[in-house]
Amino acid sequence: MTELLELAIARLKTLSASEQDALAAMILEELEDERRWDEAFARSPDILAKLANEAMAEHRAGKTLDLDPETM
Repeated sequence: MTELLELAIARLKTLSASEQDALAAMILEELEDERRWDEAFARSPDILAKLANEAMAEHRAGKTLDLDPETM
């Protein structure tokens, strides 16, 4: 276990049981989301490559707009 994770867990132990459960649920949900994304990407590398190629073609054709960070 990393030092940073140990520090986080030490701080979590100071919270109430309900707060600990809420944060644990959030962490577990995030880990599950990451697992699902990894599986989805692993199953569809050809689709992702095709979408990336289409996006680059649209950009080269001048069909895209630059994002303005000030409007985000």
